[in-house]
Amino acid sequence: MSPINLRWSESPHAQEHVLAKQDGVSINQLIATSLAETMPALLTRESVEARANRSSKQAFQGVHKKVRDRPVIAGDEQ
Repeated sequence: MSPINLRWSESPHAQEHVLAKQDGVSINQLIATSLAETMPALLTRESVEARANRSSKQAFQGVHKKVRDRPVIAGDEQ
């Protein structure tokens, strides 16, 4: 593992101490777990944005023409 120096104000530090104590983990473990849980969401966002940037209105309309006259599947009304 690699050490990381983290600097932030006292208020979040006090809160993280309380949360870590409630969960019965170290502050280090609390931060590591929080980051591990957040990273997939951030990476998903980047992936979706990259796909959106590769798309085009023409491609969408081409696919839409193939399915627009079909009945709506129950549950997909909105």
